[in-house]
Amino acid sequence: MPQKSMAIGIDIGGTNLRAARISGAGEILERLSEKSAADAELVLGRIADMARLLDTPDVAAIGVGVPGRVDARRGAVLSGGYVNLASVALAQRLESMTGKPVIVDNDCNMALAAEMALGAGQGHDNIAMFTIGTGIGGAVVQNRRIMRGRATAGQLGHITVDVNGELCACGRRGCVETTSSGTALGRHIARAGLGPEVSVDQLFARDAAGDIQARGILEAWARPLRAAIDTTVAVFDPDLVLLGGGLGRAAHRALGHAPALAPWYQCPVAPAQLGDDAGVIGAGLQALSAPTSTSLSVQPGRARRAVLVNGIPASGKSTVSRGIADRMGWPLLALDTVKNPFLEVLGGGDREFNRTLGRASYQAIWSLVGDAPAGSTFIVDAWFGFQPRQVLEDHLRNAGVEHTVEIWCHAPGEVLAERYGARLGQRLPGHPGAAYIPELIELAKRAEPLRRGPLFDVDTTQPIDFEAIAAWLRATLAGDTSVLSINNRR
Repeated sequence: MPQKSMAIGIDIGGTNLRAARISGAGEILERLSEKSAADAELVLGRIADMARLLDTPDVAAIGVGVPGRVDARRGAVLSGGYVNLASVALAQRLESMTGKPVIVDNDCNMALAAEMALGAGQGHDNIAMFTIGTGIGGAVVQNRRIMRGRATAGQLGHITVDVNGELCACGRRGCVETTSSGTALGRHIARAGLGPEVSVDQLFARDAAGDIQARGILEAWARPLRAAIDTTVAVFDPDLVLLGGGLGRAAHRALGHAPALAPWYQCPVAPAQLGDDAGVIGAGLQALSAPTSTSLSVQPGRARRAVLVNGIPASGKSTVSRGIADRMGWPLLALDTVKNPFLEVLGGGDREFNRTLGRASYQAIWSLVGDAPAGSTFIVDAWFGFQPRQVLEDHLRNAGVEHTVEIWCHAPGEVLAERYGARLGQRLPGHPGAAYIPELIELAKRAEPLRRGPLFDVDTTQPIDFEAIAAWLRATLAGDTSVLSINNRR
């Protein structure tokens, strides 16, 4: 067998973690399985252990299928549902742990890649796929290329089928994931007064015997899925809709109780063929087909990097930022440094004007980063919670920032109030005044770090050990992505 002709495929699910060593032809050579977990660090440790056990000198790369929203181009996990890995720099940390290039993508994208290569999708150019498991994943292929949109297109599990329905992990109500996933099937069974030991196969058997209750459960499970499929067909006009995942075949069978009704929106619907193996096979094949891993594709030292010094107003982040800049020699971009000259020239305004100016200054910071030479490292001083998380992700992507680390600065609300009050006379008109202090105290109770990647926690009520921060930055940006805290381990 040619050298480096294998890959490790990893499929992260809400119930199980699966990993396998995959040949270049998609054959599973060895497999492992672990229980999944809600804790991101625990999941990372388990998949790293499985990868080490499966590794051989012939393994060229590792592919990981992740539930939720993934920016595959950057190798970044943006959000998750039942397993949320947005808080860890998954590709970078797994590369560091295993010494292998790593690519990440949405788990359903990986499964669909396998079905196109070896399963039910062979010979089809335009396919939509739902994976039915703990949640519902989705993927769309047009002309045999995965649709990504800006980054995360294809989230078919979040098609709305009931605007007044169950609250979904994504934050909206009535997504098809809330009605037609494995978790939802369990709720349908429980609401019918049946025990958790009743399986979907038993429901089909009872239905065949004329049990009206079993039929009602299957219909409640299948009809919203049919609505989501019909919507997908209307939007994408695929050659084929595949149902995969652990409950894909059962869901396909249940659709017999929910036939397509609209004659305009007809498309063959078929069960996927590779079952639970699709995720690991697709992840392995995608890793082998990628020219290089997402996070190692940039030459060392050439990717733009950002040290995100994060904290609410008066948390001490400006002091920490200046201390880092003095020791590391990296340029410092602070939100107030960009904003204040405009306040001086334009004059103060109300709070809404200040917020608008803050958003513009934030955009200016990332425009400056994006115009800097490749290989630049910036320190960015801001309260990153003042805008939605996706705004930051869009700025990072547009600025070409491949790696971020976070310094989280914090202190109790009463301390922040005292600091803020002491500085009121030094702040330009336009900044919030004393009336903001009660709001600041409440913000301190709920403010959290981004947890986008490696994290260093700083309690700014204690003497700040800048040398420890500088040493951590050097080690982390060289590949040691440990999470540390000084003075206060949270």
